[in-house]
Amino acid sequence: MANCVVQDAYPWIVRGALKPEAFIDGEWVDADSAARFAVNNPADGSLLAEVPDLSAIETRRAIDAANEAWADWRDRTAKDRSIMLRRWFDLIIAHQQELAQLMTLEQGKPLAEARGEVSYGASFVEWFAEEAKRVYGDVIPSPLADRLPGGGQAF
Repeated sequence: MANCVVQDAYPWIVRGALKPEAFIDGEWVDADSAARFAVNNPADGSLLAEVPDLSAIETRRAIDAANEAWADWRDRTAKDRSIMLRRWFDLIIAHQQELAQLMTLEQGKPLAEARGEVSYGASFVEWFAEEAKRVYGDVIPSPLADRLPGGGQAF
């Protein structure tokens, strides 16, 4: 089992808020090599967790899994996508304090600033949840020829 000191040394963080594994293709996994690296509190140098030191192989597996998941996401209705994004936003806000505490421990950021950053980041998820209802198939053209939809190739 992975070393996760945060859950023992900082009991005010909800158990399970920090998973010391990588999430790939719907599963929490370690690096294929079992290699890990330390995440330390910059304020006092204490160990917060040891997390998987993933390689290009695991990264490719994660990319491939995301690509496969795209088909299911693409086939969902605009309303269903909106509901899922809204649920994600609600979860971020429900756990804003725990997320901010983790950010403070990991980055040394003041807690109030971390809470604001969580809220700010969540606002983008909320915006996209609202916009997901209004997907009409319009594509906004890029001013750059090499950044066309489909990797630079016309549809």
